[in-house]
Order: sequence, then structure tokens, then C-alpha cells
Amino acid sequence: MNQDVIITCALTGAGDTVGRSPHVPVTPEQIAASAVEAAGAGAAVVHIHVRDPESGAPSRDPRLYREVVERIRETGTDVVINLTAGMGGDLVIDPEAPLKQLPGTDLVGGLERLPHVEDLLPDICTLDCGSLNFGDGSNLYVSTPDMLRTGAKRIQELGVRPELEIFDTGQLWFAKQLLAEGLLDDPTVFQLCMGIPWGAPADPGVLQAMVNMLPEGARWASFALGRMQMPWVAQSILLGGHVRVGLEDNLYLGKGVKATNGQLVERAVRITEALGSRVASPDEARQQLGLRPRI
Repeated sequence: MNQDVIITCALTGAGDTVGRSPHVPVTPEQIAASAVEAAGAGAAVVHIHVRDPESGAPSRDPRLYREVVERIRETGTDVVINLTAGMGGDLVIDPEAPLKQLPGTDLVGGLERLPHVEDLLPDICTLDCGSLNFGDGSNLYVSTPDMLRTGAKRIQELGVRPELEIFDTGQLWFAKQLLAEGLLDDPTVFQLCMGIPWGAPADPGVLQAMVNMLPEGARWASFALGRMQMPWVAQSILLGGHVRVGLEDNLYLGKGVKATNGQLVERAVRITEALGSRVASPDEARQQLGLRPRI
């Protein structure tokens, strides 16, 4: 069981959630304000995607990332910045003509997923450790071994800590290969992502198996989607991990009750403390994850 729990809040994500809740932040101002709210509620880390301010569609625009990060820092809020570097892996194909790409495709190479990381040098950026059938239909997430080696090497050169996003056991196997090849530095940081069709199911036995596969000394967290988000807070802590909540993964506080990021973090804090654990501060999170001290 983990006694000192790092809470990450995933603020907005890239999913089609903007029209489903008025609380999903869209503009840089809204995303930054939601980050400050989450930090005030007890999140040590905020995981940041950006969206087109007009349409709400997911974006890779480095200018939007810069505005969000600058707005957070201008408030003086002490929180660990975790920027997604997973955007640029989306491939939607015509099942009858698989070489034809359909609208929704945003597929670029490993280095083209990192310009905002190179610009802002966040504490953490994500590295999605493999390809996946992403939900029903013909949507694929593409992250090949060659792409991952290229991305991991560049992130290492930048001195940014990669958070290794693991959606299935084969991806964890490959992440350990990156470590063996010297493309990852200790301590390794893993996010075990459960319940995304068709990756690892939100099953406690599967989570235990993935935890058993982790390299020695790894730091890890886990989350699950939708109604499983809060049970997974307890599940992760009991198995020795950290936790992630937020509107990227779940829009509800309870049945029919739309949540804010701050409310989801508050609920995670209560679960953590009810289990007899304590919530780690941002500085404690930096120490645990091997990050640079706050400037």
C-alpha cells in the first residue's frame, strides 16, 4: 500500500467531451484556471492537453501550450507540469480501402510530436508506448518502436522526465526494452491506463499483473475510465501506486452529476485519506519522481 500518494489531474484530454459537460476546459485561460483549481484541491501534478479555442477540437499548437503554461506560472501556483506528447498518433482508415485516411487522422513522426516539449521543457511529458485499436470502428493510435526510440532519445536529451503511458502488457514489455537500451533514465515513471477499448481492461487482476511486470524502482500510477475512476483511486493505492483523476477520463461526480476537475481531486483526496494514506505535495512529488526542484 502506498502511504504518500501523488494525485495527478488530467484536465481536458483530446476526447469528444466538450459538448457533454460545461465544465470541460477549452481555451488556454480555462485550462489554466482548471489547473489552478485542481492544484488548490490537492493535485500535485496537472496533465495538460490543449484544444482549439473556437471549435474545442484537440490541438498540437505549441502556442496554445505556451499560453496555458505561462498562465499557470503567472499565478504562482506550485504544481508539477505534465504535458501530453501523445498527440499526432491518430489514424482513421476506411475499412474497405485501408490505405485511405479518413477525417480525424492526425499522424506525424516521433519528433513532430515534441515541439511544445522542446519549447517549454516541462517537468514531465508523456510517451505513449505502443499502437492500439482505439475504440470500436477503424480508429488506430500509432506509436511504432522506431517512433518511440526516436521520441525517447529526444526527451532524454531535453532532460524532461517521460511518463510512460501503458495501455496493454505488450507496451509495458517494450518500455522495459527502452530502459534496457539506455533510452530511459531512472527512476522510470509509468502511467497504467485501464479501460480504454481495446487495451487493458479495468480489472484488478490485470492491474496486479502489470504491476508485477514493472522494472525495479519504477514509480507508477494508474487510472480507469468513467465510473471506475474513483474505485481505481483506491485500487492503485492499495497496490502501492499513485493516482490520476480528471475530466479527461470521467465527467461525473456521481450518477447524473457533472463534475469539475477540482471536485474530482477533492474526492480523490478523501479516498486517499480514508485509506490512511497522505496526499503528497508538489515538492514531495518532484522528489519521488526524480524531477528538478522548483525554480
